[in-house]
Amino acid sequence: MAVIENQRPEPSAFRSAASKQRLVAGSVAGLGAAIAIGVMEFLSAELNYPLAVIPFATSIVLVIGSPDAIPAQPRALIGGHLVSTVVGLMVLAALGAHPWTAALAVGLAVLAMFLTGTFHPPAGINPLLVVSANLSWTFIVAPVFAGAILLTAFAYVWHRWVRREPWPQRWL
Repeated sequence: MAVIENQRPEPSAFRSAASKQRLVAGSVAGLGAAIAIGVMEFLSAELNYPLAVIPFATSIVLVIGSPDAIPAQPRALIGGHLVSTVVGLMVLAALGAHPWTAALAVGLAVLAMFLTGTFHPPAGINPLLVVSANLSWTFIVAPVFAGAILLTAFAYVWHRWVRREPWPQRWL
């Protein structure tokens, strides 16, 4: 077996061009998520809803980090949050606030999102929040509808103007 002298070692994974691109993309995604969470924190204080009751942190991660995924498109983002919240509110109104009704609401919300073509995994927390916190129907307007619209607008601006990439792939 011949040994080749003066052969340069492979560049480390950190120094490769693809790794640098991934680092930049991850940094940009992290910055976008931090800005969006900061805006939501401000709005949660203004609306007197604790941020823990506003179900968008994981939506931001999905929409910023995986913008081409079907659940990251506006139909799923907005529709998933609305559908799952309505299911939670209906279960709460019909059966009351119990641990088993929270579980039922989540299961029914997943089914409803599948049937309506609005599957957005982060929205699965909405019915749990609604039932366990015994939230009122106003929760669907603010923070859910308003937040989903603001998150969609933020994602649009972020992807089009900051990343300079097309988003969304489709609106409906």
